[in-house]
Amino acid sequence: MSVLRLGLCVLGVYSMFLLWAVAQERLSVPFQHIDGQSTDKFKSPFFLGTCQSFLSSLSALAYIVIRGKSGSSLSSLLGLDLASMAQTNNTSGSKTNGSSSTKVGGPAHSSSAPSHTSSPTSKALLLRYLQVSAFITLAASFGFATLSYLTYPTMVLGKSCKLVPVMLMNFVMYRRRFAPHKYIVVAMVTVGISVFMGFGNEKPSKASSNGEQGSHGQLIGILYLLINLILDGAVNSTQDEVFVRYKVTGQQMMFWINLFCTLLSTALGTLPLPHIPVLHPSGGLQSEFPNAIGFIRTHPSVIVPLVQFSLTGALGQLFIFETLQHFGSLTLVMITLTRKMFTMVLSVVVYDHKLTLGQWAGAGIVFGGISVEAWVKRKEVHAKRVLQEKEKAKIKSL
Repeated sequence: MSVLRLGLCVLGVYSMFLLWAVAQERLSVPFQHIDGQSTDKFKSPFFLGTCQSFLSSLSALAYIVIRGKSGSSLSSLLGLDLASMAQTNNTSGSKTNGSSSTKVGGPAHSSSAPSHTSSPTSKALLLRYLQVSAFITLAASFGFATLSYLTYPTMVLGKSCKLVPVMLMNFVMYRRRFAPHKYIVVAMVTVGISVFMGFGNEKPSKASSNGEQGSHGQLIGILYLLINLILDGAVNSTQDEVFVRYKVTGQQMMFWINLFCTLLSTALGTLPLPHIPVLHPSGGLQSEFPNAIGFIRTHPSVIVPLVQFSLTGALGQLFIFETLQHFGSLTLVMITLTRKMFTMVLSVVVYDHKLTLGQWAGAGIVFGGISVEAWVKRKEVHAKRVLQEKEKAKIKSL
């Protein structure tokens, strides 16, 4: 069942975010004006984020309501009735002889976690959700700002090393340690993707738009990229901590995080903010959303990719949070990184690109790391089944 769930998660993430990537690329090129004589680019990142997070919160809420137990209260469905949830977890834990969590990459916490009162713990949980939402909103802004100073392939190369900050932030923020093979897999995937990107012969698809091509501009871009990676690592490690401490489901977390992201991005997009680097680069007390709505009216061809971008991102998040809940952030990051690899391989097949020997070597290293993870996971599942069979045999003998 665990292998089947992982397979469905991988399939869902791949299919939804491949379509999402197509829409994202379409949104990065100019759109035809209704006058038929001019074209313009859509430059409203907060509006994009708001559309996607709003649809994501709606899809998570629909999933929760449809899959929830009949007669459950709203607070229970949304994961805020933590007292009853803790009682349920303790009951199930006692039935399974106090076994620890099976989430891959998670810490070895005992099932007898300290109990929390409903009201203060719910407030603490909501504050955690708000913290993650703020990290996500800031990370998206720094990622968008990075493209003003670094080429897109350089940014992808940096983002491909996301496994490192995820493990680093897990250790720094929550003192979480991992199995030795995890470090080997992280190293192989990171090195493999770096080799694949580094030996490529393709020219950058998007150059810097502000004219700062010197070392000063590159340093700013690298700084923005590092901040983006640190924030991404803080997001994943905090999500792991929420799953372990509060025992919420992936869809409950998805609903609250996207709800807070919608509120934050709406506030940043509607308020007439002054010039703020990264967050609000356009000065003059202008707000972003009226400009975005005006662009849609004068460039109606943007509607289809905008809906595709938001809808596939929302559905893809259902699979992402399902993966987070059952397999941990490291497994999720490896899935998303290898999805980029499959996107590159698909591009090679469709557009007849030529890979260098170095790129083939990088791809081999990445898939070698994935094979190590799959082999270890299979051994863990087999050992767990053997242990369960032994426990059943003992119960029957009694």
